[in-house]
Amino acid sequence: MDKIAIASDHAGRELKDELVAFLKDSGVEVLDMGTNSPDRVDYPDFGIPLSQKVSSGEIKKGILICGTGIGMSIVANKFPNVRAALVNGVFMAKMAKEHNDANILVIGGRVVGKDLAREMVDTWLKSRFEGGRHQTRLDKISKIEDK
Repeated sequence: MDKIAIASDHAGRELKDELVAFLKDSGVEVLDMGTNSPDRVDYPDFGIPLSQKVSSGEIKKGILICGTGIGMSIVANKFPNVRAALVNGVFMAKMAKEHNDANILVIGGRVVGKDLAREMVDTWLKSRFEGGRHQTRLDKISKIEDK
């Protein structure tokens, strides 16, 4: 399995730490990109570096967490080749991969509990992109990035 990068702001740090432990216990290699402090930080300072790594292909998958997940979603989706999906349930995590080939999963640390977050991450990692009509749609989105 590929290495997964994970980052959060202060509002998502507790959940990030929980997911780092969960991923490592599952045998996944994790790149923890912070924050590792409860001090207030700006989410772009952590979302940008992770999104750059996914955009360039250096890292295949990432997880971003902030209070609601909205800010991190906006940041991540500014980068070419990034398909960041803000999810708040297992079905959404599954569809994020199967239909949208999401390479960054975004979670709201103040919205989703730890048990649900672990289940969403596990589902996202085990799901596979279906291709077909979904690839046609992603190709249309990629054309926007080519401009």
